[in-house]
Amino acid sequence: MTVAEQIEVTLAVGQQRDLPVVPAPGQPADREMHAILEIGVRGPDGPGPGDGPAPAAAPALAEVLIVDTSRSMLHPAAKLRAAKDATAAAIRLLPDGTAFAVLSGRFDATVVHPGPGRAPMAVAGPAEREAAERAVRILDADGGTALGTWLDLARRLLKDQPAPVKHVLLLTDGRNEHDHRAAVPLDTALDACEGRFVCDAWGIGDDWDAELLLRIARRLHGRAGAVREESELTAAYEELMTGLLGTTIPELRIRITPTPGTAIRRIKQVVPREQELSPVPAGPGAEYVTRAWGEEVRHYQVVLTADPAGRELGEDLQLAAVEVAVPDFGRPVRLPAPRPVLVRWTDHPLDASRQHPAVRRSELYQRASAAVAEAYRAWLRGDDGRDAADRALARALAVAEELGDAQLLDALRVIEDGGPGAGTGRIRSGLKDVDWQHLILSSALTTPPPPGAQAPPGPGTPDPPGAEALTECPECGWLGPADSVYCGGTCGRRLREPGS
Repeated sequence: MTVAEQIEVTLAVGQQRDLPVVPAPGQPADREMHAILEIGVRGPDGPGPGDGPAPAAAPALAEVLIVDTSRSMLHPAAKLRAAKDATAAAIRLLPDGTAFAVLSGRFDATVVHPGPGRAPMAVAGPAEREAAERAVRILDADGGTALGTWLDLARRLLKDQPAPVKHVLLLTDGRNEHDHRAAVPLDTALDACEGRFVCDAWGIGDDWDAELLLRIARRLHGRAGAVREESELTAAYEELMTGLLGTTIPELRIRITPTPGTAIRRIKQVVPREQELSPVPAGPGAEYVTRAWGEEVRHYQVVLTADPAGRELGEDLQLAAVEVAVPDFGRPVRLPAPRPVLVRWTDHPLDASRQHPAVRRSELYQRASAAVAEAYRAWLRGDDGRDAADRALARALAVAEELGDAQLLDALRVIEDGGPGAGTGRIRSGLKDVDWQHLILSSALTTPPPPGAQAPPGPGTPDPPGAEALTECPECGWLGPADSVYCGGTCGRRLREPGS
């Protein structure tokens, strides 16, 4: 097996190593070290000239497609038609040999295909795909929404499937309003389903709940999405399925082994979306399971705590070792060597104030998401919350500008008065609740810092030649880029006129 035929995993650790040996007033003796793990997966190179086609691989996927068929899917009926079209398109993309099932979700969940008296899941082939599409085309809508019951049935169908990737694609137009009468409440279902399969949760129409979709996707290691127009759903499903079928590694484990005196506080994914990871004990450390990798790069933030007592100042000391592991799934994988997370204890306050740009970026995304949530809650109060909503929107805009995230800025400007590029910082009139739901989903997406970004200097350090100029808010003291229109701190005030 040549190197070009192997899947390659890469691992890099980004951190600002300096931590203060003397805690700030009121702070505990243990200090927190924040580091960013950049993990990449690259598939094998394609066959060279004369090599012939690559050998066919065994089916890597078992798929369950869940269609919301509650009564609201008929208001308007375009939602149900779009759901049928998109589900049929996804079925047509399933490779021969793929185990799959289609579920209809109401107060309960029923298997649409394969039919009664058959195996729990069908096996894709020309005739089976055609039969599944016919079953989807005759779906009708009635009843309510109970997502926990739908997911639990998917779990039971997938539990005995040998495919390395088990995936559920759930579509809903509602808010799980019948959870109280469900046979399996959503919390119970998520507990039972976590680690069993990956679930992408999608919304359609005007009455879905972004936080609900994000909650499902984060617990089940998937993605949350939605379409603004029903006609966009088929293309979205085709793109999602194409990416899913390109899965390179079904599961990758991050193993962290701390040195004596170091504790693992937490680890979470921060790019391309935030997701908390739960530890699995592994010897002296812990493992964190991640799933369904294509050719991509993800970032994870690791937080360790350590006590500097008895440690040397100014020397690089190892707090933990990080490595990645991939369970055997029948393909060769080249893994990177373990990487250290280091600390350099210092009594110099300027050194201790520096922050790695990827850590800073993660914090900015959290602030942007929190500001969006605050703006939405204030908007729900009507005229009483208008001023608070405007201030929160201004803060979100300022943070998005500092991040340089064009997608987030565009999503915020849909909400802002005057349309794209208006720069008013005020919420426009005539918004619908669904406009906010799309913004909440957009604020959950994250991007890495630009290549070559360096850790910022500590306060009071002279700017190097060519460094970006900063502006200071006269009200709350926030520091940000000189061209910021709004304060990104607590006050959210306007700092200058757009374009000036």
